[in-house]
Amino acid sequence: MKSDLRELIENIEKCVKKHELEIPGQYARWLWQDEKKSRELGVNEYGCADAANILYTIGKFACKEEIRKARIKELKSLQNKESGLFTEKTHHPIHTTAHCCAALQLFDEVPDTKLYALHKYYDKKELYKLLDGLFGYDPWPLSHQGAGVYAALETAGEMTYEFSENYFNWFWENADEVTGFWKKGKVNKARFSSTYTPENIAMYAYMAGGFHYLFNHEYAHKPLRYPEKMIDSCIKMYTENALPGTFMKKCNFIEIDWLYCINRASRQTIHRNGEVRDLINDFAKKYTEMMLSLDYENDESFNDLHMLFGAVCALAELQDALPGKIVTERPLKLVLNRRPFI
Repeated sequence: MKSDLRELIENIEKCVKKHELEIPGQYARWLWQDEKKSRELGVNEYGCADAANILYTIGKFACKEEIRKARIKELKSLQNKESGLFTEKTHHPIHTTAHCCAALQLFDEVPDTKLYALHKYYDKKELYKLLDGLFGYDPWPLSHQGAGVYAALETAGEMTYEFSENYFNWFWENADEVTGFWKKGKVNKARFSSTYTPENIAMYAYMAGGFHYLFNHEYAHKPLRYPEKMIDSCIKMYTENALPGTFMKKCNFIEIDWLYCINRASRQTIHRNGEVRDLINDFAKKYTEMMLSLDYENDESFNDLHMLFGAVCALAELQDALPGKIVTERPLKLVLNRRPFI
């Protein structure tokens, strides 16, 4: 099976262009308001960061020097000069900060102001207090903080050896021996179900959260403690339809979460390798067919630059996992292979 995505990539580039605002370097996340009027139209942290992320991924990042400077300037202007954080109402400030710092890293740049609000986590007790508190009823969005604190400091050029050692030691000691994800004593109580409520935490919520911690491990070349169990969990989720109802229905992040977890865990073990390859091939066929069927002008998820970025990441990981089967004009470049955080 081969999937020719050349026309799709052209439409993705056109979509980014449509989100460009009059002031050079400024991008909107959304083009239109939703029914709840909850969207921040106009220049947006995720619009600016994800425009850079998408263009990098599809091989359209190169530009004239004045455009490059404008994009850097606008991203840097969104930082709070006292705390050093970037803030936006749809995500936790640590997520927004990591996301913007990671986008600046594509330009080989760091924020103008230090990330002062995150410096307390250089203290091991403060870091472990943060990480220990992230595995309550909602481990998926809470992982944005646990992954973001590492990625933000790393991409801002403020990482220390001691912080890194403390960070990854915590994840080694707290890996769950039943599922492969984090945190032991919590995740093994999750259910393999497509429904997810605070009273009934679905396994995929821990997988999606685990994805954020996994890409930090991958970036730092750290071993997983239980890669075989991570593979078992991902296979069970896929074959028993224990992923959310939106899975492979629209542009989103849950697809890159699952794909990255099963593909990268398989690089650390030969466990069930044939099944892993078969599932990734099955996923590729269904996912590319979905992406090719979208109404690119009117689809809500495609025209949300942040959700589109999630989809583009999945396509890039697929092309890497299945050599020769995902056809594009230029090779796709997953940003996670350059630095942590999406």
